[in-house]
Amino acid sequence: MNILVAPDKFRGSLEAADVCKAVKEGILLAFPNANVTTVPLADGGEGTSDILTKQAGGKLITVEVCDPLGRKINATYGLSQDGNTAFIEMAAASGLRLLTLGERDPLLTSTFGTGELIKDALDRNVRKIILGIGGSATTEGGIGMAAALGIRFYDKNDRELNPNGEALTSLSRIDISQSDRRLKTVSILVACDVTNPLFGDQGAAYIYGPQKGAGLEMVRILDAGLRNLAQVATVTFKRDVSSQPGAGAAGGLGAGCMWFLNAVLKDGVSIVMEQSNMSALIQDSDLVITGEGKVDEQTLNGKLVKGLADFCKKYNVPLAVVCGTLQITPEQTHEAGITYVVSVLDRPMDLDTAQKEAFTLVTNATFHLVRLFFSNK
Repeated sequence: MNILVAPDKFRGSLEAADVCKAVKEGILLAFPNANVTTVPLADGGEGTSDILTKQAGGKLITVEVCDPLGRKINATYGLSQDGNTAFIEMAAASGLRLLTLGERDPLLTSTFGTGELIKDALDRNVRKIILGIGGSATTEGGIGMAAALGIRFYDKNDRELNPNGEALTSLSRIDISQSDRRLKTVSILVACDVTNPLFGDQGAAYIYGPQKGAGLEMVRILDAGLRNLAQVATVTFKRDVSSQPGAGAAGGLGAGCMWFLNAVLKDGVSIVMEQSNMSALIQDSDLVITGEGKVDEQTLNGKLVKGLADFCKKYNVPLAVVCGTLQITPEQTHEAGITYVVSVLDRPMDLDTAQKEAFTLVTNATFHLVRLFFSNK
């Protein structure tokens, strides 16, 4: 029997690779001769670049770049074994986690460091960049990233602007004459899991600005700035992407990637599935086992488990899910295309105990579910 193990992490207890090990142990306890393939997965958020780098047999590159406030830090990204693909997370250079609570100020923060990571990848002659844009500290439409790649921004008096959120309302002209020419020869795919437009009441400033330190007045200023950016960029690039799904992701970096990098936005789960060759692996399997810390209604709306369920349904392969917390009904399980789902908790316990015993709990639960699936073998 061929069993594919493709889980997400159990947040707070097990990384995806550890879940793979625990599930594999459970399978081999039940059937020592099973052929087990393990593929750690991610939903496009934090940690995705590390997983994709490992799957590509690659290595991590450390570069000195600017953090969201322009301070020098070391940030890492992944490079595939063949050197053709870079796996970059903007949060490594421009993430909210790099700032203290008191430092959060989207008028001052910039994605310049993300642009520096992209430039370093271009210096290594990559042909493709996969860029994750979750967890940003910025609301400046990607102008910082663009500035690191040679694009310049000017006000109505032709003074060059410091590329941050504050500059957006003063922006009058974008000069792309010095843009890094290598951007035309590289394919850039952006992992983006939100559908917000660039501006408006559902846009980057109003929806995500407050968590980045913006009060109501600052939100209004940022939203007006993003509207202005859209007008100027539409004239410069002769296309308006401000209303496209995901334009407002990462403080408008989604739109910026489309304008400044000619990038394509795609949901993170689909990118991870494609890079992992998941379609072919599922077709060759008798059973797929996945898992994550919590299975709830959010799981059923485009997250990793739902993505796997869609593939498994297409190829008529059963999908089993192990999880810590189970919060969906049997009806929802059936509608999602999940064959079997089980919580690994085998007795009443607090969160701390569950996290400490997670490996053993996952192993034991997997043993029982595999015995159930193949009881007639």
